[in-house]
Amino acid sequence: MMSKINKLWSFVFVLSSVLTLIGLPENAQAQEYPNRPIKMIIPFSPGGASDLVGRILQTKLGEVLGQPIIIENKPGASGNIGMEMAAKSAPDGYTLFLGNIGTMAINPALYPNIKVNPLKDFIPITEVVDVPSALVTNASFPVNTVAELITYLKANPGKFNYASPGSGSANRLQTERFMGLTGTKLAHIPYKGGAGPATVGMIGGETQMMFVTLSSAQEFIKSGRLKGLAVTSPNRMPELPNVPTISEAGFKDLTGGSWQILAVPAGTPRDIVNKLYTATVATMMMPEIRDKLERQGAIVLTSKSPEAAREFLNNETQRWGKVVKDTGATPD
Repeated sequence: MMSKINKLWSFVFVLSSVLTLIGLPENAQAQEYPNRPIKMIIPFSPGGASDLVGRILQTKLGEVLGQPIIIENKPGASGNIGMEMAAKSAPDGYTLFLGNIGTMAINPALYPNIKVNPLKDFIPITEVVDVPSALVTNASFPVNTVAELITYLKANPGKFNYASPGSGSANRLQTERFMGLTGTKLAHIPYKGGAGPATVGMIGGETQMMFVTLSSAQEFIKSGRLKGLAVTSPNRMPELPNVPTISEAGFKDLTGGSWQILAVPAGTPRDIVNKLYTATVATMMMPEIRDKLERQGAIVLTSKSPEAAREFLNNETQRWGKVVKDTGATPD
């Protein structure tokens, strides 16, 4: 009799243990997370704004999480290649995606055959930065103000090129809007990857004008290798006090920057999302991180919650979808 009772209690204990494990897989996974290195996919080449922001966050975010962050640059197709790779990754918190305004809000409207829907295929964690753009020209271009630029372009229609980090970039759409507002026309020369290659091409004389993320152009403006005619921030930037805002030049509608947002593949457990949110916000609030980013022309921003980040992404997707439609922009 006693043997039967012991066997019964043993069965109950085993069954209880199994049910506990079945009922709490997400919590157990979150408690263990992270227990190995985490990959951050950046869908652009080294040297651009996204790469710069990612590498500034890399070390400190890894320290907060207790595991190293390994950056993987996957440029191509205006960021779509890296975005698709991230979306198809395992939803376990070990693949982060540093998306931006171009990949996550513009590309869905610009590319009719895009394989990723950022609103369905990702869980946004939080915004991290907003990076204003600068309207720049080649150093030898014979203009020094926005007004002079417009006059010169109108006097020489169709003779010059503008650069962008890709067909789906906010920089490209900013230029399209600028041309529409001013009645000017330049040929589009898209570069593969981030703003770094486009900036190098302009310095080398391949193109004459572009809107470029300030973090990619700031040091070249300071050194005189590029001419900075305006910045798209609401106020003048501390590192470039002599460069007027685009609003001062008469184009308030062009005010705005290239935001960046951290995301994970859809299906990532909520507890892991929460851990990543808390760790990322804590990292962004570190004085040394804020200082590094601000010195590079980036404005630190964080979302109030992952839900607020999703709402922001939804609003931006609608906003930039309308811009794509209104400008008639198409992939090059």
